[in-house]
Amino acid sequence: MSQTVLGEAFSDLETAPFGDMGAPLVAKILVVDDDERNAYAAVQALEGLGHELVVARSGVEALKRLLDEDFAVILLDLHMPEMDGYETAALIRSRRRSASTPIVFLTAIFRDEAHVFQAYSAGAVDVVFKPVDPFILKSKVAVLIDLYLKTEELRRKTASQARLLRERERIQAEKALAERSLRQAEARQAAILASLPILFHSRTTQPPFVPTFLSGAVRQITGFEAEAFLAQPDFGSSRIHPDDLAAVVDAVSGAVRTGAYVCQFRWRCADGSYRTFLDQGVHAPGRDGGEGEILGSITDVTERRSLEEQLAQARKMEAVGQLTGGVAHDFNNLLTVILGNAEMLATRQESEARRGLRIDALRQAAERGRALTRQLLAFARRQRLEPQVLDVCELVTEFAPLIRQAVGEAVTLDLGLSQTPLCANLDRSQLESALLNLAVNARDAMPEGGRLSIAVRRGETQGGPIEIEVADQGVGMTREVRERVFEPFFSTKAVGAGSGLGLSQVYGFVSQSGGEVSVSSAPGEGATFRLRLPACAEPAPARLARTSPPLPLGGSETVLVVEDDACVLALTVEALQAQGYQVLTAANAHEALDQLGEHPEIELLFSDVVMPGGLSGVGLARQARQARPDLRVLLTSGFVGDPAALGADFPLLDKPYRGDALAAALRRVLDAPAPKPARRRSRGEAKASA
Repeated sequence: MSQTVLGEAFSDLETAPFGDMGAPLVAKILVVDDDERNAYAAVQALEGLGHELVVARSGVEALKRLLDEDFAVILLDLHMPEMDGYETAALIRSRRRSASTPIVFLTAIFRDEAHVFQAYSAGAVDVVFKPVDPFILKSKVAVLIDLYLKTEELRRKTASQARLLRERERIQAEKALAERSLRQAEARQAAILASLPILFHSRTTQPPFVPTFLSGAVRQITGFEAEAFLAQPDFGSSRIHPDDLAAVVDAVSGAVRTGAYVCQFRWRCADGSYRTFLDQGVHAPGRDGGEGEILGSITDVTERRSLEEQLAQARKMEAVGQLTGGVAHDFNNLLTVILGNAEMLATRQESEARRGLRIDALRQAAERGRALTRQLLAFARRQRLEPQVLDVCELVTEFAPLIRQAVGEAVTLDLGLSQTPLCANLDRSQLESALLNLAVNARDAMPEGGRLSIAVRRGETQGGPIEIEVADQGVGMTREVRERVFEPFFSTKAVGAGSGLGLSQVYGFVSQSGGEVSVSSAPGEGATFRLRLPACAEPAPARLARTSPPLPLGGSETVLVVEDDACVLALTVEALQAQGYQVLTAANAHEALDQLGEHPEIELLFSDVVMPGGLSGVGLARQARQARPDLRVLLTSGFVGDPAALGADFPLLDKPYRGDALAAALRRVLDAPAPKPARRRSRGEAKASA
């Protein structure tokens, strides 16, 4: 290869990279000599320096080595075939990477000053004559290597500093970009929070829950700046409606225990009006077991609350409309029967048999009206219950034959009853009526027949509620029907096939008994009703054998009848006189007290509960008992309102009542032991009785 071609190829690799700056510093010595003995002598002289020695046998081989390696010193023989030392040195100096590499010429021939001058002109740093003195050569090379190592170390430090500087600039640029992005995100977040009608806050965990942070929506929601809350610790709690304050304190304080809270309260805003706020949040524990803080949000739900109340009122009015429409429809039918037959009895001369049929029709219509009223009271949870401790499993077992008769032969009745007694304090007749209503509904849902299952079991926990499950294989219900199934007069049956009060009676009875009722159903999957009733630890008393009640007997005692309805009063007086009683009357409680004062022979007070004049029948009975401790009392009412107002002081006969029921009730009261002296009542009871 010619010097020109080799030089061009050698220069093309001008940009070859330096070695890894992280590697340990290594000094290499390149010995270029075509004479093997001279090269060996040089190597022997330099081995003691402890550096790497590389031997090249020609200038071309040396240049090839310099393509891939860096050397601290090059020992270059001047007299070599093909390419002498001068040509090789010129090529080495022409390349930037090796231009500053120290070159020491070795020569045994060119000792004159002209050649020495030419050697220095070619870029040599020194000239050593052969035969080489090992000590001199070693000393000269050691100085050059030391200079190389120091220069290389300085270069590495400079490069490292430059790299660190560039890295620092990059980090600072990235930090500036991150800070700019953070400021933009914070600005966006602040704008979003300011636009939202939600107040975000952090507060202490103990009353008065001093705020430590309030978002910008505080003015929008409350009308006050955040400084008002931060400057006065109890400012927020002092404006909570007094009726709501205790509930708020309990809810927020409980977050430390439960981890979260939700509450609604009324808060007096800057304009003096009360707004309804929804406050919800979580407890963030502090470090090292500290109290931490409350983190939450407050939303103004006044409008939503108003809409909810309007919706509830609209639904209530819809239910009232449906209820009144159903009541009007059924009672108009009953009144049509009553008025029609009464007119026929008054205007026509008919046989006794025909008159008896009309009287029976009147009686049946009245009985249907009484049943309808009781169903309405049951739905409204205002019926008068007569609870007793009973074994629910035993009741279902005894009532099963009547259920089988009601559902017919096409329906198979399966009972799944607990083997141990499950007792509850319930009204027996109302529970039987509820089971019968559910069974009849199940029968109607299975026109082709099917299976009706009634199960009674204990709830999930010991001492939990008693669960009665009534399931059928009928047509099932849609979601819309399921949501309305307990509404009075709501029915999916054909007109005339049902009153729509059966399930509402079930709902009212269960609710009034302290339980709950639910239904699960889907189209084509039947329906399952679950009645959960509170259990009773007291065992059920032994049932006595049923005997036919004795015929009611009359009497000769004096009875004071107190009734504000003239027609009812006249009918009652006539019935009692027909039974042999001496009867006195009064239209209100004040007249009755006067009668009791004037007639000590009165043995029984028979009074309506609801009367005009400011004093109810219960209040009358209690005042009469104070004056006459031995006086017997029997009360009557078509609607008591709150059954608890009666207490256990006086027996009650429900309206409407038949003559035989009235006679039996009178005899039970008159033949009972003399009443005990009345206990002293509290002011609250005295006020309620009035």
